[in-house]
Amino acid sequence: GRLALIPALLGTILRVKPLLHVSPEGKLTVEGKARGRQSAIDRLFERMVNTIENSEEQTIYISHGDCIEDAEYLKNKIIAALPVKEILINYIGPVVGSHSGPGTLAVFFLGNDRIE
Repeated sequence: GRLALIPALLGTILRVKPLLHVSPEGKLTVEGKARGRQSAIDRLFERMVNTIENSEEQTIYISHGDCIEDAEYLKNKIIAALPVKEILINYIGPVVGSHSGPGTLAVFFLGNDRIE
């Protein structure tokens, strides 16, 4: 709606990036916000490092919305920090991508907790 346009515009001007999370019920929720793209990627990485379980046995999936450089950067950070079985990079699907737009970055892994 029109009211959502104003916060979105302010977020763009201030370079505020939402950090999203899928709740236990399967709903997309805002977990936090980061100022600037690099900060958002670093927070995404920190969340993964702090919650991943048995990283050496996992295949990590990174999905992106036409930002392969950011996906490769995140992949390299993960490789430097954790032993993982494999990291695969692919595009965000069309359903999510149509809502999130270009520049979306997501990481999928099995973690040890869920935010309620």
